[in-house]
Amino acid sequence: MRSANDVEAYLGKMNRHYSPVEDQPGTFLVHGGTNMPPTALRVDPPLVVLRVHVGDVEGADSANGELFKKLLTLNAKSLVHTSFGLEDSRIVLVSALELENLDYNELEATLDEIDVTLAQQVASLAELSKAASVRPGAKGNG
Repeated sequence: MRSANDVEAYLGKMNRHYSPVEDQPGTFLVHGGTNMPPTALRVDPPLVVLRVHVGDVEGADSANGELFKKLLTLNAKSLVHTSFGLEDSRIVLVSALELENLDYNELEATLDEIDVTLAQQVASLAELSKAASVRPGAKGNG
């Protein structure tokens, strides 16, 4: 059975810049590119949950129709290991992996997909969401 120590060893092997979250054992902030929000990674057996706060949604759902359509399209066409979702008024990019069988390549692929998605999509989502009153969450922690 894998543990938080295994996940931390994988992060080190990947040369990922990360930091443990104080008072939350098994939780790490994994830092991606410049001006990108960190990914919160939590080892919560039987899962490893990754979550990054992309932005906030305000206003009526009807005003956000194009934004929601774009998020669902990205889920269907572009994302394999992750998906966009709404958590209250927050847009999040999330993934859940089985801890018991987690391997290095699976975690690396998931973190790489998060990095690429943030780099390629955050600007276009922010542009699309101007009319829908979304504020990009570059400093959110998932």
